[in-house]
Amino acid sequence: MINATEYVLSERPFVVRRRVRWGDCDPAGVVYTGRFTDYLLGAVGLYTAHMAGGDGRLGEVHGVGTPCKAMRFEFIGTLWPDDVIDITCTVEAIRTRSFDIRCVARRPDGAPVFDAMFSPICVRLDRREGTPIPDAMREVLKRFLAPALKPPEAP
Repeated sequence: MINATEYVLSERPFVVRRRVRWGDCDPAGVVYTGRFTDYLLGAVGLYTAHMAGGDGRLGEVHGVGTPCKAMRFEFIGTLWPDDVIDITCTVEAIRTRSFDIRCVARRPDGAPVFDAMFSPICVRLDRREGTPIPDAMREVLKRFLAPALKPPEAP
């Protein structure tokens, strides 16, 4: 897995290691801003699959869809080809129909790169309307609810 673009580095805490590809960058060699969304979605996908027990998507396992309701980014550092980041994922908040997954990316030396929040909302699969988080899914989310992470400091 040393040459993999993205893989789970650890499960507790849940950390995804991501290597920047040359194709992620503009002609000057800096990662396109839009690629950070790919990094976030990749980490969230691995995290929610882990929460589902590695057996599909978290929402689907519990009979609901979980489309994105909101996404927030704070960009702190730049990335170049072959840079490596470690993205730590935690459940930040649980509400009636939605929840937040916080993803903090740092270089292996601890230097911050971004702090992002991904907020899915539960929807019924038959009508595509909001629905409360199923009780069994809420219990899973509670197991992954973590104390607030310290915000990364700007360099």
